Order: sequence, then structure tokens, then C-alpha cells
Amino acid sequence: MVEKVKMANFLEKPQIPVTATKTLALVGQPNVGKSLIFFRLTGHYVSCSNYPGTTVELYRGAAQIRGQSWQVLDTPGVVDLASSAEAEQVTRDLVLFGGADVVLQVADAKNLERTLLLFIQLAELGVPMVLDLNLADERRARGLDYSVAELSQELGVPVVETVATTGEGVEALREAVLEARVPRLKVDYGPQLEPAVLAMEELVQGQARAGHGIEIQTTSSCHCSGHCGGGGVSGNGRGPITGRGLPALLLALSPEHAPGLLGKLDLSPEERKGVQRLSAEVRAKTPRPSYEIALARQKVAARILTRNPPRRTEDRASKARVSGSRSSHWGERLGRWTVHPLWGTLILLGVLYGMYQFVGNLGAQVLVDWLEKTVFGLYVNPALIALTERYLPILFLRDLLVGEYGVLTMALTYSLALILPIITTFFLAFGFLEDSGYFPRLTVMAHRVFRGMGLSGQAVLPMILGLGCDTMATMTTRALETRKERTIATLLLALGVPCSAQLAVLLAMSAAVSPWVLIGVLGSVGLQLIIVGRLAAHLLPGEAAAFVMELPPLRWPQWRNIAAKTRLRLVWYVTEVVPLFVLGTLVLFVLDKIGFLMAVQSGARPVVEGLLGLPAEAATAFVMGFFRRDYGAAGLYQLQQAGGLDAVQVLVSMVVITLFVPCIANFLVILKERGWRTATAIVAFIVPYAVLVGAVVNALVRALLRG
Repeated sequence: MVEKVKMANFLEKPQIPVTATKTLALVGQPNVGKSLIFFRLTGHYVSCSNYPGTTVELYRGAAQIRGQSWQVLDTPGVVDLASSAEAEQVTRDLVLFGGADVVLQVADAKNLERTLLLFIQLAELGVPMVLDLNLADERRARGLDYSVAELSQELGVPVVETVATTGEGVEALREAVLEARVPRLKVDYGPQLEPAVLAMEELVQGQARAGHGIEIQTTSSCHCSGHCGGGGVSGNGRGPITGRGLPALLLALSPEHAPGLLGKLDLSPEERKGVQRLSAEVRAKTPRPSYEIALARQKVAARILTRNPPRRTEDRASKARVSGSRSSHWGERLGRWTVHPLWGTLILLGVLYGMYQFVGNLGAQVLVDWLEKTVFGLYVNPALIALTERYLPILFLRDLLVGEYGVLTMALTYSLALILPIITTFFLAFGFLEDSGYFPRLTVMAHRVFRGMGLSGQAVLPMILGLGCDTMATMTTRALETRKERTIATLLLALGVPCSAQLAVLLAMSAAVSPWVLIGVLGSVGLQLIIVGRLAAHLLPGEAAAFVMELPPLRWPQWRNIAAKTRLRLVWYVTEVVPLFVLGTLVLFVLDKIGFLMAVQSGARPVVEGLLGLPAEAATAFVMGFFRRDYGAAGLYQLQQAGGLDAVQVLVSMVVITLFVPCIANFLVILKERGWRTATAIVAFIVPYAVLVGAVVNALVRALLRG
């Protein structure tokens, strides 16, 4: 069984017991196949992503290694333990406070220098380690070779080469876990930093796991203190951190983030003041200690590479003996095209168009229409209504189950007929982009557009997919690296990205009036996205993660992997999101019965008629837009068809309905992903803001027409 552990709660409460005597933590940089190694070790699949931040949750599973039960933890991708990105902070805290017996670093066999920079950071923490050089097939395809045995001897830990996609080397990796040892590496940080590291080491020695460490509870009573399996693995891994990594971390962290780590250590007030004093002294002499620390580690990595250099094989012909070498050559050429200023832009537009057609057209139109109108409209809902009318004589209960806001009709139709086909097609397409290696390239090409709104290029996919369904797109914001970016993206999706069903109605409305109406709507809404995005980037607390993206090679995805990931994600949707639709429908049912919904419609009419200059009937359309966006747009369309809206009113109503409060399905997902405070704040901002923008557009256009 694989259990999903929320990152936000990992350090706040004990975890569910797992029958295991030891804990193995998988740590690695993005795009190295770490989650596939998890699958190979445990037999259970988790998200296999080529994109940093995709594994925004911790997963764990059970593995049997030579008769021993191990708990295996899959962590988010990490480049630097001193990073401010939330996902990387979780990995750091897991290693420091999670009580792992062994850290298995999964690395890219083609890039030893990049591998060693993270290895040195982990090695300094004094935890038993194993180094897994994955993607060995791609290393061979490039004609690179080096001695694994010599590298293992140099580092002092077992080193194994694997190919996670085929399972090559995995059995040797299992055996190597039992031989894990503390690495033999020491970094000299130079005359400015070395004395401070030594002094701070005396203050914080042993505090990481001995202090506020989080033990991952197991049902085993194993507390052996000797060596296991012939290697250097301690009995339960709950001993103190003995390396120099903790002092180096405290110095490398920015002044804003160092107190967060310091607060997790069990230090006396005097020791805490001593650490702060040493940090202040270091920064007075060396304004950028993180740079000096990174430079010292690079020198160590360079010395190791000098003694164990990767070598080219005799000739390029060796690549022909490797399966898929020709496709690898074309993959490299295509990979260069994908980031070219011209060809990369054309490829980006083509990929986004294909995604929109697959998800927005096939998923949100064809499949939704078939499920909603045929399966549920003709068979499921009529059958449920007939059954309740026959066997449930109480009218109140019938309304609760199959009425306008019925738990069986509305909740199941929304969650299974409307949303499920959209997220299924999205997960399939997203899995293809992940496994192919194109997703990081997509974010690089889009970064320049989004950085002005406080977002990185990673936000391009949620924004584009919001044109298919904002609800599904909000789920994808979890791939963004910081809480601030996820909040901004969620806000902008709820504010100004119309779903495909709503967009179709709006296009029909503008086509009946003038193309200038559509231009006015797009210009008004686009301007609001830029304004609100820039303001949110300045006003919301936190900082955007540094946009550092290493581009993996393009690969042809394995459909078995994509299907397995999609299945796991759909199980998450059915078990965690569908119940929210049921709960939301119950709330609507109660509000309708007590007359609250009708009161809202009546109260909105003065605002609609006065500020927006729209007929009173438009108030009903706006309220219905909360239940389903295309219903609100359809109400305005019917009003226009009946001659109730002139050209200016069409423009104003389209702007307001686009910027108006997200539909209930989107609101419930925001509630799930961001919490009730953020969800409430987003709605409280959007409603008056949409009315304000509509009033300004109404006044400006009418003033221009009069002039």
C-alpha cells in the first residue's frame, strides 16, 4: 500500500503507522526518474515527472529487502537544500528531522558534476547513503563511461547504475541499500567561513534529530544499535546529525529563512544567541556566504571529477549498438528546436493548441456532452428520479436526493459527467508532456510572459487549461513551487479565465453584435489579469521561487507509465474531490430551502440596474453563474436573443460574467487546495472587483459614444 502524506502536515503530526523496521528516503534532483525508482522498489506507482515540483506530496510504500521490511519515502525534487522553494524545504526537513535510516540519492548518470553538488550537501549531514546513477542507458547512448567502483571508493558509499524504465540494476540497488554508509567527504569553507562552521558545529551538534525530530512511527520494536546487513546502517536512524551540513545550512540560508530552521532545533537561549551572533559576524565579513559555500563545494566536486573523469568511448559507433540511439540523436536536435526563439515559439503554440483541442474540445465538449446529455440526462438521472419517487414518499428527502440541488443528481452530474472526463483527458495529456521531457521546455518559453504577474513559466499550463475547465486547472496549480505562486495562479484562474463552455457562449454573443465587442471583452479581461497579478505579486507575503530549469532530454513516453499515473490521479480525484461536490450540494440545498438564494438575486438587482446599466433579469444570470458558469452565460445569451441587451450591455455583461465569482465546482476545489481562508478571500475580492470593472467599462463606453 502506498500512503500519501501531505507536505504541509508532515512536520505537524505523526504519520500513519507502517509495518517496517527501517526507513529509506529517496532524494534527488528533478528529472532523474526518482519516482520510477520508488515504483521499482515498492511495486506501487507514484507521479513520475520531468518537471520540478510535480511531486508536491510525499508518498511512502513498503519494500522487502533481504527479508527486512523497509518503509520507502518519495520526496519532492531538490536542487539545493538551502532553497526557499517549499517543496525543497520539505525534502530538507525530511532528511534533517524525518529519521531516515538511509538516504538513497537518485541521480542523472549523464551529469556527474550536478549529481556531486547535491551529494556533497547530503553527505555533510552524516546520514548513511547510497548513490543511484539512473538513466544509464542515456549515458551509454552519449558515449560516456566511467568506473563505478572507483567512484564508490572515492565517495565511500555504494554506487549503482540503473535504468528505471526497464528495471535494469534495481536488484543490485536493493542490495546496496543494506550496505549504505556515511560518506567520507569534508568541505573546507576557507578562512572566512571555516572558523564559524566549526564554532557553530559545537552549538548545534546532534540537535536535528535529537531535538524536535519527527519520528515516522512504525509497528516494529526493532532498536538494534549495531551495523545491519554488513554495512554502516544504524538500527533505527533516529540518532543525531553528526556532520557539518547543519551549520553550513544555517549560514547558507537567507536571513529570512534561517530562523525557520533554527526554530526547529532544541537549543537553549544562549546557544540560539550564539548561532545568531556567528551568522551576523559571517555576514558582516562575507555578504554572500551562500555563494562562498557553493563555491567550496564546487571545488570538492571538481577534485572528485578530476580523479574520476567521465570518458568518451572509443568512437561514436558505439552509440549505434545502443537501442534507440538514432532516436536519441533526433531527440537532441528536436530538444534544441523547442527552445529556439522562433521554432520554439511555433512548437509551443502547436503543443498548447493540441492540449486545448484534446482537453478543451474532446474532454470538455465531446465527452462532457455525451456523459451529461446522454448517459446522465437520458439514463442515470431519470432512473434515480423514478426510484426515489417510487420508494421515497417524503418530498423533502426526494428534493434532497434528486431535486434541483440534489445530492445524487447535481453532485454526481457535476463531479462525474462534467469534471471527470476533463481531468481524465488532462491527466493523459499532462502525463505525456511529463514523460516526454517537453514540459520544462514549455515553462522556459512561457516564463517571460508570466514573470510580470509574479508567476514563473510553470504557470502556463494551468492558465491554458483553464480555457478548458478552471476547476481542473486549479488542481494543476499544485505543481507551482511556492504558496505565493499557487495563490496568485488560483486567483487569476478564478478571476478572468473563462472555461470552454462559457467561452463558447460568449463567442456566440459577440458574433451576434460585432467583433469589436469581443475585442473589448478580451482587452478588458486581459488588462485585469495583468493588473491583479502584478498587485498580488507585490502585496501577498512570500517570495517567488528562483526560476532555474535544467532541460532533460526528449524521450518517447511509455504508455504504461502514463496509464498508471492517470489511474492513480483519478483515484485521488474520486476519493478526495468528489465528496466535496456532495458537501457543496448539501450547502446549496439548505440555502435554497431557507430562501437565501432568492434573497441574493433580489439584493443584486439594484446594483445590476444602477451601476452596470443592465436589465434586472441579468441579476439571475450572474447568480446562476456561481452554480455553473455556462448557465450564467447562457442566461445572458437568452436575454440577448430576446432583445433585452443592446451592444453596450452585451459588452458589459460579458466582462462581468467573465470576471465574476468562480462556479461552485471551482470554489470547492479552491477550498480543497488553498483552504477556507484563501477561498473566502478570493471570492470576497472577485465579486466587488468584477462589478467595479463592469461599472467602469459601462461608464467609459457610454461616455465615448456620447462624445
